[in-house]
Amino acid sequence: MINFKIDQQKCIKCGSCVADCPARIIAMDGIPYIAPEKEVACYRCQHCFSICPTGAISILGLDPKNSQTLTGALPEADQMELLIKGRRAVRQYKPENLEPELLQRLLNVACYAPSGLNARQVHFTLVDEREKLAKLRDDVMTGLGKLIKGNGLPPGLEFFADFYRAWEEHGVDILFRGAPHFLVVSAPKGIVSPVEDCLIALTTFELFAQTLGVGTVWDGLAKLAINDLLPEFRTRLGIPEDHVVGYAMAFGKPEVTYARTAQHKPAAVHRVA
Repeated sequence: MINFKIDQQKCIKCGSCVADCPARIIAMDGIPYIAPEKEVACYRCQHCFSICPTGAISILGLDPKNSQTLTGALPEADQMELLIKGRRAVRQYKPENLEPELLQRLLNVACYAPSGLNARQVHFTLVDEREKLAKLRDDVMTGLGKLIKGNGLPPGLEFFADFYRAWEEHGVDILFRGAPHFLVVSAPKGIVSPVEDCLIALTTFELFAQTLGVGTVWDGLAKLAINDLLPEFRTRLGIPEDHVVGYAMAFGKPEVTYARTAQHKPAAVHRVA
């Protein structure tokens, strides 16, 4: 049951919910309604709930009063442009944890990211304290050392020996960049777009993190280490066995501040005739 309800005193019969329903299951008979036999086709996307101008629609037990109003509250285009252009990969972090409330807020916003067929099954595996991540880093490095000494690095990944040497000889952490926090995003193999869903969620996480003064770095090297070279760390981190790891990200309070945007060439565009 999707519990589709209409407050008839608020409904202005505009038909917006009917026209915007991706599943095309809302019909109009004086007021909007969904036939019981069509409820199974609902995407649970909440388009009808969100588009209603008067807050007359309730679905899935949700109360419109608990939603945030969008009109007049969205950031200006110039602000969003500057945020996107000013994004940098941060590789220097302060040795301190983010507040638990801030971590939860970041994840609560990231889970609003779109997903294929509205699957909404992205799974966040979070290392929430720098002490935990330091222990994980030490153990990963130990595992890499054993792999390297046993000539176990796969072809094409021999460069991990350089990362291990930098850590062993100079204490330079190239895999996790000395960040206090680490996030792995995964999704079930059986959904329509598991990797894409993960990447969209991490992009959402990263952009919102910037607004809160949190630095991030897309961490493909750590993802390779724990997912491909040392898969036992998947189990240690609690990543579900039936999940595809989309990507990983290290993050925390940045030690550096960037003063201006970079300058890139214009977009490469082919306009179809």
